[in-house]
Amino acid sequence: MTTTPLAPTPPDRGAAPVRPDPRLRSSRSGARRGGVPVTGAPAERRARRSPLLTALTGIVLVYSLVPLLWLVINATKTQGDLFTSFGLWFSDDFSLWSNLTETFTYDDGIFLRWLLNTLLYVVLGAGGATALAVLGGYALARFDFPGKKAVFAVVIGAVAVPGTALAVPTFLMFSQMGLTNTPWAVIIPSLISPFGLYLMWTFATDAIPTELMEAARVDGASEFRVFWQICLPLLMPGVVTVLLFTMVATWNNYFLPLIMLKDPDWYPLTLGLNAWNAQASTAGSEAVFNLVITGSVVTILPLVAVFLLLQRYWQSGLAAGSVKE
Repeated sequence: MTTTPLAPTPPDRGAAPVRPDPRLRSSRSGARRGGVPVTGAPAERRARRSPLLTALTGIVLVYSLVPLLWLVINATKTQGDLFTSFGLWFSDDFSLWSNLTETFTYDDGIFLRWLLNTLLYVVLGAGGATALAVLGGYALARFDFPGKKAVFAVVIGAVAVPGTALAVPTFLMFSQMGLTNTPWAVIIPSLISPFGLYLMWTFATDAIPTELMEAARVDGASEFRVFWQICLPLLMPGVVTVLLFTMVATWNNYFLPLIMLKDPDWYPLTLGLNAWNAQASTAGSEAVFNLVITGSVVTILPLVAVFLLLQRYWQSGLAAGSVKE
């Protein structure tokens, strides 16, 4: 008895083909584009925010913003309203514009002189420190020379030493050279930024491909041209990061000008506002607390503006090297 094999059943031509759910396909493709594996419930659990972490973040945010809010609100009050009204709310007499006018005209307009002094210290000090950090970090990252490990140890040691520990030796050295009570006593020490040098060193090590530099040298480019036209554009996120750190440090510098400067005409904003605050706290002197508060608001505005303008470069500079492809 012979058996005949059954022929396969032909597909029904009238039946519609089975297609995958477009919602599932779009969610998977979106997950692939975002770099998140499609794992269902675990991915959803990772996406959820921890209530404790959110609460702690909110507490830190409030803790950071309340002093700034108090400063802005009280800059709109008169000298009398500072002590008779609630600190975290405006008074009936809105005096912001009169406070600003008085701040820039009080004591023959010395506040404007302090502002220009601070800009001078930032441009020469922070700008010079950034330039030296970029050149030094690039050289340490891309060139080999005897004593490189010793230089690395010195840089790390300099980062670990606080600036206040070197303040007295620096003052004695500048006093012997006759540079105290001059702007150079603030500018020259600000040119040295061990942290900026270390940051540019590590950034240049990962940001500049060696093959790109070798290709430029093969094409006949000089070392200066390789640095200026090829490497420096790649280093810009790190340059902006170092510039922001050094600029904030120089803008907020208080202790170094305090021991170096005696002439109020060379004071930066930090030292000048402290002098006004000491004057207002002295018995029998004119109370200018409203000018101190208004001047403090004016002092922080340039830093806020610079951070907002350079935020994109700053964030990319901090994140560089954190993800290895």
